[in-house]
Amino acid sequence: MVFNSFNFWLIFPFIFVMYWAIPAKFNRVRNGFLILVSYLIYMNWEPAYVLVLLGVTIITYVGGLFLCNSEGSQSHTSKHRILCWCFVLLGFLPLLAFKYYNFLNDNTTTLLEMAGIHFALPGLNWAIPVGISFFTFQAVGYLLDVYHDKITAEKNFFDYALFVSFFPQITSGPISTAKHLMTQIKTTHGFKYEQAREGLQILLWGMFLKVVLADRLGIYVDTVYEHYEHYNGVTCFVASIFYTLQIYGDFAGYSLMAIGVAKTIGFDLINNFNRPYFATSITEFWKRWHISLTRWLTTHVYINLGGNRCSTIRQYMNIMITFLVSGLWHGANWTFVFWGALHGMLQILEKMIGVDPKGKHYAFIVSTKWLKPVRIMLTFLLVNLAWIFFRMPTIHDAFGVVRKIILNSPGRSQSIEFILVIIFILTLWIGREIIEEYFPNKGISLFNNKYAIFRWLSYLLIIALILLYGVLDSTQFIYVNF
Repeated sequence: MVFNSFNFWLIFPFIFVMYWAIPAKFNRVRNGFLILVSYLIYMNWEPAYVLVLLGVTIITYVGGLFLCNSEGSQSHTSKHRILCWCFVLLGFLPLLAFKYYNFLNDNTTTLLEMAGIHFALPGLNWAIPVGISFFTFQAVGYLLDVYHDKITAEKNFFDYALFVSFFPQITSGPISTAKHLMTQIKTTHGFKYEQAREGLQILLWGMFLKVVLADRLGIYVDTVYEHYEHYNGVTCFVASIFYTLQIYGDFAGYSLMAIGVAKTIGFDLINNFNRPYFATSITEFWKRWHISLTRWLTTHVYINLGGNRCSTIRQYMNIMITFLVSGLWHGANWTFVFWGALHGMLQILEKMIGVDPKGKHYAFIVSTKWLKPVRIMLTFLLVNLAWIFFRMPTIHDAFGVVRKIILNSPGRSQSIEFILVIIFILTLWIGREIIEEYFPNKGISLFNNKYAIFRWLSYLLIIALILLYGVLDSTQFIYVNF
């Protein structure tokens, strides 16, 4: 059940009222209610796959207990390391089976056939459980945090089950840490009007990003990309820009809705996006884009490989491995691997030429005011190029689009009327992004304006745009597939 569906909007008021109707002193009852809601909502996708969710929860819960001694700390013996990796592998097993089995099987079969060996295992026709990458990484991240002494193992199974299955974030994140979310699960929440109002504001803006910005752009993108051979280079370039904005609106929209829903019931989730298209380098982009995944990969992959506490060549290898893992996390397809490798190579290149990730200067160029917008534009175009490989079904198709853009090949154009509607929507979105980026404390934002009349006009404007231009057909979120 997606947040932009009418079914969710019908049941959400019931969830809100029932949760706050349970007295605060019965926090365990409240948590039990949230577990029930989380599992019922997840079962709305495919009831049988709730067993996968439960299985990952049990494996990592038991693994955490096994990795702790009686005093609640870890003994880093070879036995514990082996035990840790056994439970990590068991936790990842459903993800590997559902998401990567066919990919590995197909590529292995191809390699064997190239060597003259005709052998193939049967493929699997299973649909991928919704959000499996998100809740698996969250659960395994907890297990690794227990092993590395960052937290103690959770003894209460029901609190841990809520941590893994918490319904606002289970399908598309953010990926929470136990240290952040588990503390809130064990805390008694009192209703706060300001927090609930802020949650609804965030929810409304997330809805706008999804159904007005992302889904409206998606109509153009799908039309062009599905038959890119028939469109000219300019149209393909516009489609690539629109997809860059679409995936941001889609994913950031979901994250904001998840944050907003959670906030209305007293929980604070990590902000997954910090206006990433204002980044002045690829390195900075990944500090602003999908922040929870970046944090997970940095903590559990990059640092464990040695991070930057090693030789320069080894550091570059660590960066590349981390981004290859990031690419594979997004999907079992060579396009995602290429996308991850491209981001890895760009980060390595930045380090080689001395790009400051904070956006101040290059090692060989004196900082100037005009350089920042140039760097923002260059970073945006590089990210845009990478998104083409992320979006297209094959690497061949992705290069076909790039070739169209570079050569400006002739073909059809898209409707100018549609472009005008998009320009109006983008103007509103970009204006808000600029205000939040450069004037965050001036009291001139849409929903936090110091004048009440302006705030209410903003609410009405966004609601009107959702009703007039929103694609209200419960369109799936792009990252639900990951």
